[in-house]
Amino acid sequence: MGRPPRHDVDGLLDAAATLVADAGPRAVTVAAVARAAGAPSGSVYHRFPGRPALLAALWLRSLERFQAGFLVAVEQDTPLTAARSAARHIVAWSRANPADATILLYAADDFDAPEWPEEDRERHRRGNRRVARAVGEIGRGLGRTSDRDKELLRMAIVDLPYSVVRRYYRSGQRIPRHAEDLAAECAATLLQASS
Repeated sequence: MGRPPRHDVDGLLDAAATLVADAGPRAVTVAAVARAAGAPSGSVYHRFPGRPALLAALWLRSLERFQAGFLVAVEQDTPLTAARSAARHIVAWSRANPADATILLYAADDFDAPEWPEEDRERHRRGNRRVARAVGEIGRGLGRTSDRDKELLRMAIVDLPYSVVRRYYRSGQRIPRHAEDLAAECAATLLQASS
């Protein structure tokens, strides 16, 4: 039985995530990740054929971790409960996963998404479609299907919770536990008040 690799994919991506937290996505280069992980550049290239593949893997790992929990969170009995749960999940997950949340506060394009290998771009599109379908189901359940309604839904259960997360991260403060309750309450209030 062979030895496990000394520098595995997750270890290299963890080093890349630290670089993002310290200096943003531009700091993530193959050489910088190798230095941060204490690995030879060849170990990084062995797992990622170049910087676009490395950036794609970093972004997609964080995004898929988030989306897995989000899709579970929206499986609720009523659409309003699902909307509240979605808003709560964004804040709670971000508090529990600060490295991944820091990455997701950027956009995919900040990680050079147009340069990613096609299979990674398709993986990104597939994940986003699953989340869009789940949000669309909430909207249909609430009877909110107009373009304006869709914008309100996105604002209530995605944009508002992310603005809470962003505010705490930018100030260097830990997100308090009650922030997830406030995000859920705000989402419900917006969706009920605008009926």
